[in-house]
Amino acid sequence: MSDYLGKDTPKLGFGLMRLPRLEDGSFDVEQIKKMVDLFVENGFTYFDTAFVYEGSEETIKKALVERHPRDSYTLASKLHAMFAKDEEEAKKELDISLERTGAGYFDYYLLHALDDRNYELYEKYHLWDFVKKAKEEGKIRHIGFSFHGTPELLDKLLKEHPEAEFVQLQLNYNDWESPSVQSRKNYETARRNGRPVVVMEPIRGGALANPIDPVKEIFDQANPDASYASWAIRYIASKEGILTVLSGMSTLEQMEDNVSYMKDFKPLNKEEEEVIVRVQEVIASLDSIPCTACRYCTGGCPMEIPIPDIFAAKNRLLLGTTDKALRDYNNATKDKGKASMCIECGQCESVCPQGINIIERLKECAEAFE
Repeated sequence: MSDYLGKDTPKLGFGLMRLPRLEDGSFDVEQIKKMVDLFVENGFTYFDTAFVYEGSEETIKKALVERHPRDSYTLASKLHAMFAKDEEEAKKELDISLERTGAGYFDYYLLHALDDRNYELYEKYHLWDFVKKAKEEGKIRHIGFSFHGTPELLDKLLKEHPEAEFVQLQLNYNDWESPSVQSRKNYETARRNGRPVVVMEPIRGGALANPIDPVKEIFDQANPDASYASWAIRYIASKEGILTVLSGMSTLEQMEDNVSYMKDFKPLNKEEEEVIVRVQEVIASLDSIPCTACRYCTGGCPMEIPIPDIFAAKNRLLLGTTDKALRDYNNATKDKGKASMCIECGQCESVCPQGINIIERLKECAEAFE
């Protein structure tokens, strides 16, 4: 399969999982409208939501679908089998998503978050056949899947499902050689199978927009005028076969920054690539918890433990900033469950895209902070 799919798509996509909210927890629709307008006005087209992104589909209806011509943008959504109690409920997600967004059809529709633990469920529920039929019916234009598993499974799925026109992968300079995420190996597997790639988590949930101090020093020395996020996004957008790079922008300022360097995108040059290599060497020396703060783990936690916030505090300890890490931990758990309150039910681990051993990591956090 050639790279015809999305070959003219601008390399920046708007990920809609981390949209800005007001103090009462509701979406900041007016700010989102400004972000959408700026994005579209600068020639960008790709918007990415999902059935399980609470409130995202309804919000993008207000901010995008009801305000811009349908042919001026492309919209992606996803079907997550793990959040359905049976096959019938899983298949209903598509029509519910279409109703929520009011988009009429999805340009890109993905089976969501396949990995080595759940991929058989998508087969059991006949969801590959379901999306093929939906394409024939005009409900979707292109079929793909997002993936968090091993390169061996990715190769198997791409070979068994030629209907998958693209794959969405977690790719960033931090996880490029990660033994758990395996960004590079999964990217190479997709390319070897001729599929273009949509990139998710290029900034790792915002972590690479505010990296650890040793990394900041390297970037600042190389180019003090470039944002840390720009290094992350340009790094992965420079790879071959990238359909688009999704950035989960949460503020208008983040949108303005991303648009500024992606509107006239220039791949990293040799010197900039060498800067990234030095940064990767620093990261490789740390034992950080690879959490991207997607928060899939928190919704079903019976003890209401703010797992991503606790992990962020633990990672801060690696920098030697003990007082700040302890403050972060105490603030995160002030009105919620502490790390030691984990009852080891395993709900969090069953939905974690990163495959983190959350139960054991929480024990480490409890020992460090309590």
